[in-house]
Amino acid sequence: MRNDTLARLQAWYQKHCDGEWENDFGVSIESTDNPGWWVKVDLRGTELETKSFTEVSRGITSNLDPQPPWMRCYVDDRHVFHGAGDPTTLQELVNTFLDWAGE
Repeated sequence: MRNDTLARLQAWYQKHCDGEWENDFGVSIESTDNPGWWVKVDLRGTELETKSFTEVSRGITSNLDPQPPWMRCYVDDRHVFHGAGDPTTLQELVNTFLDWAGE
């Protein structure tokens, strides 16, 4: 991941750490066994909780064993941003979130 992507994510996270939010919510990046990545960002208590997001998708993401290249970003019930993709997409997933967040 490029340093500017990490710096942008760190800045977004730090901006929302107020002594309360980070106790219940946050950001997670996990590897998955299909293989790939899953980025989750809790939106509750942030300015993004009510901001609309248009799903971003490429490749076949509807089965349990997607084949590269694939990625999918969506927001569920306005509470969590989800970005999932093949092993080459981590930076793109995080940048999709940050671009939407305006960071």
